[in-house]
Amino acid sequence: MHRCQPPDAVVWPQNVEQVSQLAALCYSQGMPIIPFGTGTGLEGGVCAVQGGVCFNLTHMDRILALNTEDFSVVVEPGVTRKALNTHLRDSGLWFPVDPGADASLCGMAATGASGTNAVRYGTIRDNVLNLEVVLPGGQLLHTAGQGRHYRKSAAGYNLTGLFVGSEGTLGLITAATLRLHPAPETTVAATCAFPSVQAAVDSTVHILQAAVPVARIEFLDEVMMDACNRHSKLDCRVAPTLFLEFHGSEQALGEQVQRTEEITQSNGAFHFSWAKEAEERSQLWAARHNAWYAALALRPGCKGYATDVCVPISRLPEILVQAKEDLKASGLTGTIVGHVGDGNFHCILLVDPEDTEELRRVEAFAQQLGRRALALHGTCTGEHGIGLGKRQLLQEEVGAVGIETMRQLKATLDPRGLMNPGKVL
Repeated sequence: MHRCQPPDAVVWPQNVEQVSQLAALCYSQGMPIIPFGTGTGLEGGVCAVQGGVCFNLTHMDRILALNTEDFSVVVEPGVTRKALNTHLRDSGLWFPVDPGADASLCGMAATGASGTNAVRYGTIRDNVLNLEVVLPGGQLLHTAGQGRHYRKSAAGYNLTGLFVGSEGTLGLITAATLRLHPAPETTVAATCAFPSVQAAVDSTVHILQAAVPVARIEFLDEVMMDACNRHSKLDCRVAPTLFLEFHGSEQALGEQVQRTEEITQSNGAFHFSWAKEAEERSQLWAARHNAWYAALALRPGCKGYATDVCVPISRLPEILVQAKEDLKASGLTGTIVGHVGDGNFHCILLVDPEDTEELRRVEAFAQQLGRRALALHGTCTGEHGIGLGKRQLLQEEVGAVGIETMRQLKATLDPRGLMNPGKVL
């Protein structure tokens, strides 16, 4: 949806000192600064709407420290999620926050990302312990103090939380200290199909209310399921479907799966199918992660726009059913898929970028969905961020005082308004 707007120049700093020097130079000359990690964001966060200099941080790709006994690691912005987990393979630890794309970990912090494992392990916000940030004038900030990687603190303002989700508008994240987790002893996945969206989402709510410690619980509507069958060569029933994953010991998993199967059957599930072997699980989750490409294949030659919202779990059935009705009424081609275990879901809409009337309908649908989420005490974005596309919805979400407070924070840290201008506010 957000057309490419290139910067005037691109720089590839090799270390934090160069980032600091370049930031000071650009700021003193009134040049906008646009941080770039892997470019996998979905709300236009790296578009250079006012030109300026793009700081491509991919060459800063070192894992600076690994503390296995403290369950923490320090990474530069060029380190991606998959690269970190490859490095951790023999340590018995892993980093579970998984947005699907092989994103930059510092970029994930900047956009407040999450993904399929958030229901069990939390979002990126829950797993960042400290950030190294180059401020607009070149000063270096360690949000929790240099070298610190404690599990909790009551010391002063939460500066780490301020920069997580700031989308490059307050500074450049040049290192992140992340919380690691023990790799699960055993993993089992399952799928189950339902007669309706309502039945699938009711099952999700009941599984969570029963305190089943599910690691992933993903919803795919029948359109998405059909697309995944075709694209990823699955043989699943074309119906509203849940993909689930459980982590733990053999004994614990048996109990979790049995309880989950009972709950899904009580909600009318057609078929509960286990995927115990690693190859089966990999195929299942590869299909889920390739849902974007599966959706694009429904309408070759068109572009995709993915919008996301998040609501309290109790309101999830209501908004999902309404979203399906709105999608049908709009006449758009689209699918629904989401991390329903934490109330977050996505609509992937297919659009001809040359058709202005269709683009208008896509934008209207996305705005309507965002407002439906706000009306149910939810948020206009669970994980994609505000970027260019949701600035008006952010104002409606936090109100006039909230927006003014954000503007004052922005003006304090970036008085010239040069850090990733045009985003968030």
